[in-house]
Amino acid sequence: MSLMNSQPLESVLKIVNTVNGTRIEAETPLLKAVREVWPVVINGLFLLVIVSIFYSGAMKVPLTEGLIRVSIVVALYIFVGNSGILSFGHIAFMMIGAYASAWQTCCEYTRDLFFPGIPTYLLENTHPFIPAIILGGLLASFVALITGFALMRLSGIAASIGTFALLMIVYTVYLRWQTWTAGNSTVTGIPFDTNAWNALAFCVITMFAAFLYSRSKFGLALRSSREDEVAAKAAGVNVFGQRLLAFVISAFFAGVAGGFYGHFLGTITVPSFHLPLTFITLSMLVVGGMQSLSGAVIGTVAVTAFLQLLRWFETNGWIPSSSADVGLGIVLLLVLIFRKSGITGNAEIYYPFKPDASASGSLKRQS
Repeated sequence: MSLMNSQPLESVLKIVNTVNGTRIEAETPLLKAVREVWPVVINGLFLLVIVSIFYSGAMKVPLTEGLIRVSIVVALYIFVGNSGILSFGHIAFMMIGAYASAWQTCCEYTRDLFFPGIPTYLLENTHPFIPAIILGGLLASFVALITGFALMRLSGIAASIGTFALLMIVYTVYLRWQTWTAGNSTVTGIPFDTNAWNALAFCVITMFAAFLYSRSKFGLALRSSREDEVAAKAAGVNVFGQRLLAFVISAFFAGVAGGFYGHFLGTITVPSFHLPLTFITLSMLVVGGMQSLSGAVIGTVAVTAFLQLLRWFETNGWIPSSSADVGLGIVLLLVLIFRKSGITGNAEIYYPFKPDASASGSLKRQS
């Protein structure tokens, strides 16, 4: 069959019929599937373009770190964006994942020095990078499961304070547990296995998982409790169970991101996983828009670029030192005052599609 007689491209994307002189279009399964996951696709392409353009020379380090931060913020969005509960505890899961992967991959000649108290099996055996960070994520999710049985029964500010208490408890335990974490000392000898490309791959995986969860029946149930907890309970939603599930899933991805972070730096120390990293991560989510995946990605990219610019100004002596932190505080205040829903307005990016048609697959009438 010649190309002239083949089915036009439009019929691959749309089913077009004419009824009583009226043109009726319906989406094909292919177009509907593309539209459903379009926020993941467009955000993934956005990050890919950034990596392709800037991944060279002095930009390799901040670019890779920025991609890891995207993963952390998206992991945070899985819980915060769907539950409406602000969490200060996810950096604790990141720390758990970072140290768990270090126990498995750290240089065998320094493992006895930094981690003399870990089991003999871990002291004598080295594990590959990917299995190590996955196990770190599983340990973080297990801790989230145990602590979540208490924390997820709380609501509002009480739940947020509870997650802050979790951060402080884990931080203190790791700081004092010197035979397992080296305490306040810096752990060195962690392989430099993280680069921009595997960090980008993990970003896409995390975004896809976050998007699938938010569109699942579990995500929809949790968001209903975010809007009205009393009404959700009256409708039969197990609010505690849904919050716990989101908490565990987000902790897993935060833990894996911690593994990426440790293998990016090549060193880890307990004080680096505390309040500064907590507040900057939350700031990225707030600036972008807490209730959308696109907001998590765009907020992280925007804040990271803004901080890098200010730090470059600091290095050149154009502005005083510590101006980057002050600048971030000002930006956060402006967002909270003038645009509480963030840069994206808590909406997903569907352009050039129309988001309202993606879920329903409804017919469009054109005369």
